[in-house]
Amino acid sequence: MEITKEKIHSEINKARAGNQSAYNFLLNTFWNEVYKFQLKRTKDEYDAEEITIQTFSKAFDKLSTYKDIYTFSTWLITISKNIHIDILRKRASSIRSQLIKKDEVYRVPDEGPTPEDALIKKQNLAQLLRFIKQLKPHYQEMINLRYFQEMSYKEIEEELNEPMSSVKVKLLRARRLLADIIKKEGV
Repeated sequence: MEITKEKIHSEINKARAGNQSAYNFLLNTFWNEVYKFQLKRTKDEYDAEEITIQTFSKAFDKLSTYKDIYTFSTWLITISKNIHIDILRKRASSIRSQLIKKDEVYRVPDEGPTPEDALIKKQNLAQLLRFIKQLKPHYQEMINLRYFQEMSYKEIEEELNEPMSSVKVKLLRARRLLADIIKKEGV
């Protein structure tokens, strides 16, 4: 089946209205193009996958800002490129901050959490867990495996015995639903 420009615009409009199958269509249609673009740039499968996931996550969050005068794939590639540039800048500034000249002595501030910071973090975590519990159980599991157990996508795929694309879509969906709950609560 040929995917026409009209079909893509129709699916974008459905996705804007919250249709999950439209999100899946867009993800499945453009995943390889964005992933291959990042794989050429990063030369690393893990980084390419992470950036591609961030690209779709950001694109789906900002889908209302997409203008039909641009090709959707070009819009996605632009988002992907900008995410990669941001990551490179963060890495570069992190490396620069770690370099210390031999003869210079720097005063290193205590970066450990203050008692107030620890309390705020504990309260925020408790609130986040309450929000997560509002998700359906399989979405709770996805969030738990990825962010609390820090499993890779490959490990989640093996743990749940599901295809990688299903793991990615479910995780994207879980994050989106969680973001909606948090937004609804006014946090």
